[in-house]
Amino acid sequence: MKRIVSISIGSSSRDHRVETEILGEQFQIERIGTDGDIKKAIQLIKELDGKVDAFGMGGIDIYLYGKNSKRYILRSALPILRAAVKTPIVDGSGLKNTLERRVVQFVNDECGISLMDKKILLVCGLDRFGMAETLESLGGKVTYGDLIFALGIKIPINSLAALHKVAAVLMPIASRLPFKALYPTGKNQNKNVPKYHRYYYNADIIAGDFIYIKKHIPEEMEGKIILTNTVTLNDIEFLKKRGIKMLITSTPELNGRSFGTNVMEAVFLSLFNKNIDEATPNIYEDLITRSGFKHRTEILN
Repeated sequence: MKRIVSISIGSSSRDHRVETEILGEQFQIERIGTDGDIKKAIQLIKELDGKVDAFGMGGIDIYLYGKNSKRYILRSALPILRAAVKTPIVDGSGLKNTLERRVVQFVNDECGISLMDKKILLVCGLDRFGMAETLESLGGKVTYGDLIFALGIKIPINSLAALHKVAAVLMPIASRLPFKALYPTGKNQNKNVPKYHRYYYNADIIAGDFIYIKKHIPEEMEGKIILTNTVTLNDIEFLKKRGIKMLITSTPELNGRSFGTNVMEAVFLSLFNKNIDEATPNIYEDLITRSGFKHRTEILN
C-alpha cells in the first residue's frame, strides 16, 4: 500500500485520512496539520522521511507564478521543502496548471455555466495561474484579489496583464515575508471576518483558494457559485448557511473530503515513479484521465 502524507501548517481541525484505490494501487492518504507551527512540520517530515511514498506540503506554497511562467520562490517555505531528503515533496503547483485549467473548462462546457462575460472574483491569481489564464480565455470578467486578500491593500486588479505587472514589482519583496503575513495559518484558517463585501457581491463566481475565500466571505451570499480546491464537511455546512448556490472543486471527493492539489500531486508522483523534475503537464493529463477523477459538483441551495 502506498502512503501519502500531507504535512500542513494549517489548522489540525481540517485533518483527514482515507484509504482508496487509484489505478489499481491501494493508497492511504493522510493530512496532518500543525496549527501554524513550521518547526513541527519540519520535525514531522524528518520523522517520516523515507517511510512514506510522497509528501504533500499543505497550507503553504513554494512557488507562485507570473508572466511567461516566471517563478517566484517563497523563502519561508524552503526549510519545509529541504526537510525531506529521501521522500519527494510537492506543494501542488505542478498539478494546478493542469487540473485547474481542466476544471474551468468543465464549468464552461459541462455545468451549463457559460463563462463569457461572467463576473468572477479570483481571490489570488498568482497561485492559480492556470485557472486565471483559462477564465480570461473563455471570456470571464475577472477581478484579481491578490493585493486585497494577501496584503490587505484594497485595490482590485482587473486583468491578468495588470497582475503580472504588480507581481514584477511586489513579489521580490513579498516572497521574503514570513508566510503568515501573506496567508492565514493554524487556527486563523477557521476565522471568518466579513469584509470587502462589494467584491464578493459584484461577482457571479468566487474562485480560488478556499481559505482566502472563507476569510472574509459575507454572511449573505445567495445564488453565488464557489469554484475552489479543498473543502471539508464543515466547510460545506458553512457555505450552505451563507446561501451559496453551487460548489465546484477541482479535486475529487474522497470519503466526504476534497483534498488539496498538493495531495493529488503527491499521489500522481508516486504512480509514475519518476523524479519531480520529469513531471510534465502531459504526464499529469494522462494520469488524471486514466484515474477517472471527476471534479466535484454540489448544489447547496
